[in-house]
Amino acid sequence: MNNKGKNFITIMVIIAISAVLLRVITVRVIERNTAQNKSSALGTIKLIATALENYAKDSKGLYPVSFQALTETKPPYLDKDYMTQSPVKGYTYNCSRLEPSGYNCSATPTICKVTGSAAFTITTGGLLVSEECDKKE
Repeated sequence: MNNKGKNFITIMVIIAISAVLLRVITVRVIERNTAQNKSSALGTIKLIATALENYAKDSKGLYPVSFQALTETKPPYLDKDYMTQSPVKGYTYNCSRLEPSGYNCSATPTICKVTGSAAFTITTGGLLVSEECDKKE
């Protein structure tokens, strides 16, 4: 075999090893970011529920009818409106039910298994449900 053939094989082996290493590193970075986003979303959804519960305590047991009531009071119950600023750290926040008798809020990953791996739902009284998201291809 001549030198050109050996050089070509050497370059192909280096490219193959580099591709495998890049794949492993990419997967680990995505997994770490996914875990961090999931942890942040869990904390944020609990923060939202705490703000709603505190609002109800201060309002004779009535929950707000809009999320703005939590951010526009003096002092505010929340530092920002997570609903209008979604997505936040890979999660989209939504309150499908927000009325004087209670609430139902959720945090879902923007891209399942990439920005987050679990969806969270919290309802009146702070009842939290976590569910792994399913990547649909």
